[in-house]
Amino acid sequence: MTLLSPLSRAVALACLLMANTDALAQQGAGAEAAPSSTVVVTATRGAKAVDKIPGAISVIGQQELASQYLIADDPSQALATYVPGYAPSRQKMTSTGESLRGRQPLILLDGIPQSNPLRAGSREGYFADSAIIERIEVINGASAMQGMGATGGIINYITRTARADGTTHGLNVRASSQLRSDNLDWKTGYSVTHKDGRFDLLGYVGLQRRGMGYDGDGRRLGIDNVQGDTLDSRGDDLFLKIGQRFGAQRIQLSLNRFNLRGEGDYKNEPGVVAAGVTTTSLPGRAPGEPPRNKVRSASLDYRHDELFGGAFSAQLFSHDFEALYGATPVATFQDVRLAPSGTLWDQSQIVADKRGARMTWVRPDMLADGLEMTVGLDLLHDNTLQRLAATNRTWVPQLQFRSTAPFAQLEYEIGPVTLRGGVRHEQARLTVDTYTTLAAYGSRLVEGGETEFSKSIKNIGAVWRFAPRWSAFAASSEGFGLPDVGLVLRGVNTNGKSVATLIDLKPIITRNNEVGVNWRGADGQVGLSRYDSRSKLGSVLRVNAAGIGSVERVPTVVKGWEVSGDWRPVKTVSVFGSYAVTDGKTAASQGAPLDLALSARSQGPDKGVLGANWQFAPKAQLRVQASHLRDRDINIGRKVGTSNLEEHFKGYTLADMAVTFESGYGRIGVSVENVLDKQYVGYYSQSAAALDATGTFAGRGRTLALSWNRTW
Repeated sequence: MTLLSPLSRAVALACLLMANTDALAQQGAGAEAAPSSTVVVTATRGAKAVDKIPGAISVIGQQELASQYLIADDPSQALATYVPGYAPSRQKMTSTGESLRGRQPLILLDGIPQSNPLRAGSREGYFADSAIIERIEVINGASAMQGMGATGGIINYITRTARADGTTHGLNVRASSQLRSDNLDWKTGYSVTHKDGRFDLLGYVGLQRRGMGYDGDGRRLGIDNVQGDTLDSRGDDLFLKIGQRFGAQRIQLSLNRFNLRGEGDYKNEPGVVAAGVTTTSLPGRAPGEPPRNKVRSASLDYRHDELFGGAFSAQLFSHDFEALYGATPVATFQDVRLAPSGTLWDQSQIVADKRGARMTWVRPDMLADGLEMTVGLDLLHDNTLQRLAATNRTWVPQLQFRSTAPFAQLEYEIGPVTLRGGVRHEQARLTVDTYTTLAAYGSRLVEGGETEFSKSIKNIGAVWRFAPRWSAFAASSEGFGLPDVGLVLRGVNTNGKSVATLIDLKPIITRNNEVGVNWRGADGQVGLSRYDSRSKLGSVLRVNAAGIGSVERVPTVVKGWEVSGDWRPVKTVSVFGSYAVTDGKTAASQGAPLDLALSARSQGPDKGVLGANWQFAPKAQLRVQASHLRDRDINIGRKVGTSNLEEHFKGYTLADMAVTFESGYGRIGVSVENVLDKQYVGYYSQSAAALDATGTFAGRGRTLALSWNRTW
């Protein structure tokens, strides 16, 4: 599919033609009667039915999440199961390689940004307990509606809210094991919800302890002592949400305190790459402190449903994030002034603090019936740094990012057609103090300064409900991002550089063109979409022969198609499935042909998922599902400098099952992950880490889990 450069004009022209066709308007009246109860909040900064949004939308409800978390309490595995274009889970604390449509998504928790694009340490996957999540909304493709960083899309985790009057207590317990040594995972949480007319409250406290895991051959899984692992770890979460309604107004306070840290009882034991022996673990303590995530977030939300004929919402938020990585004697950390070369162990630490405000006003029937206007303003202050914790050295100086972004969106309903278009103007400034790089880069003095970005980011699209239960869409949208600024700045290895003149800090503008068709009926739904995502000045991370990564600013193009759906042939049985093809290309350098495939760091393999739910008794349900990853062999014999770009991946199929039933004592669940006890090496480990003896990680073998949930 070639880039549809005149798509904006084509969409507008086509929609005007359709709007003037009486026959189509009559069809639209029937289409409006089709069921479309799912609502997505994040797409347009206001509640909007899915069939009126021009784009591919995935909404993962609480029932689907509960079933998946029973099988594996892993947020990225839930996304990989339900979102066609999401790459396979690493099954680690680190999320390197977990992309959406070959690009990085913006991750939100109730609208609070969890991603750290200034220094992307790939630790944003664990920021809250899965028990507090009510649903996940995924906007596929570049978007600017929620701010910087959504070049691949938006993933918004929506937390639970008390909805029924009265007080309810809840207790949940989950345990899983492979019946081997130090292999028990357990989790427990207590929640209380209260609603009394206009006042509501939700409180939750949870504790979790994970042991070690084993692969299909019964061999202990390798632990990642440096990047972080969920093996041999413990976590806790404390969450509070309080809301009060005053007529048409509501105010809400949310607090989240989350911790996840390694126990430090096991250390990585390298495998033998040439012999195909995977990485494993041995009892013992690795040097330094165990890796950890610490997240503190708060938001104050206000909503007025009848302000000047529209709905106004505002959010003040703060988000404090700290990620500590494990100790390593990597060459980058060596400094003969501190210790003999090769003997200095140090550990990286990223600290990112955000403060921001988001305001939105949505006015229906503005000046004309069917014309809806959305306007707003986003403010963001982001302070990010990276240090070496053991020696208190600066690796990435403090990055002070300030952004002001007004936006406006218009939506017009003309019978069966919804037209939408908008613009967001991003005005940002990055300030960096003068600093000195590490000794490994030559202890270069880099002059501090400011660099500014100013860009108007546009979107246009249309949805045509051309028959009852059928709709088609076409859309063109842009996303705004930055390369990994910290990675760029810390890697300066020549004299005379300054922050203001580093061309590598130019922003990434990604344009996503997409067309699709959807069918939604009483017994199911199916959607098919084709997209073309391009950035003229993209960002690709390449690792050289010395293991040092650098950012290359080269064009990137990702094309693909996705199909997903579910169907209920009889009342007690439902089936679901999806298939996604992703094809990303980049260049060896600016001006070179786009003949290099994107690596596993950037995109996942082609993926298919198929599953079914069977309600075999009035209060019992069986779920079976399987996922298949296709082989991927890319860049054969290709190198850029000393970076070897060749990758090989042998695909595999994994199957899971779960049974849940209601009893007088609560809801009981039993699941088996990897039912066939398949021995496999994960996608990222086979591809990007194929030559790393410490990072060739096998996946989990057959795992039994039991859960119990009760409310009273």
